[in-house]
Amino acid sequence: MTFETISIATDARGVAVLTLDRADKHNALSATMIRELTESAQALGADEAVRVVVLTGAGKSFCAGGDLGWMQDQMAADPETRFVEARKLALMLRALNEMPKPLIGRVQGQAFGGGIGMCSVCDVAIAVDHAKFGLTETRLGLIPATIGPYVLARIGEAMARRIFMNARIFGAAEAQRLGIVAHAVPEGALDAAVEEEVAPYLNCAPGAVAQAKALARRLGQPITDAIIDDTIRALVDCWEGDEAQEGIGAFFDKRKARWMPT
Repeated sequence: MTFETISIATDARGVAVLTLDRADKHNALSATMIRELTESAQALGADEAVRVVVLTGAGKSFCAGGDLGWMQDQMAADPETRFVEARKLALMLRALNEMPKPLIGRVQGQAFGGGIGMCSVCDVAIAVDHAKFGLTETRLGLIPATIGPYVLARIGEAMARRIFMNARIFGAAEAQRLGIVAHAVPEGALDAAVEEEVAPYLNCAPGAVAQAKALARRLGQPITDAIIDDTIRALVDCWEGDEAQEGIGAFFDKRKARWMPT
């Protein structure tokens, strides 16, 4: 398969590296990337030669969240179109979350907004110790809606309430304490740390691994169609509001939004 915004390389062991490949845009999630990630998750999940998938990013950032051009398009669209486009993002996250292969996050740089969502759909994520994290949506008058179920499933409500509403930027050590990542390591140790997570799976029966992952999901916090649709409606409602217009407009105008201190 040929992609514009991602790349996939699989080694002889069956370890596939899925790379977000928009380094110049800090791997922000565009409409094309959302579609290609959905397709790649489905393809890798169905490929019997693939034993483990490593998710990483090209360049300085793991994922900067939603592409601002994509968000501008949503602001200009009608509510029905917004719902359809937001659902594509939600279904991409679901495809990665439910992929019947171990998904290891190699977080080589910053993860904001949807980037934390991408960490949360990994079975385990390892970050470089200089990475920065943040759910920055409320600064733009939006909410972390479509990623919300996966973030809550990963870190729980109590931890989520520490970072969900304040758009605060925090470091890799705090991301580890919150449970977003399992380990934070020096940059030179990142690949070895990821390999430590990958290697045990190669000694396990692939079918049993897939069934065990599905069982863990069933026993954990459910993420149903109703929950997904509720998060999409919440996001669409925000897009309809004055705050999103002001917040996104202020960002592109390079000024402070009206709610910020002067």
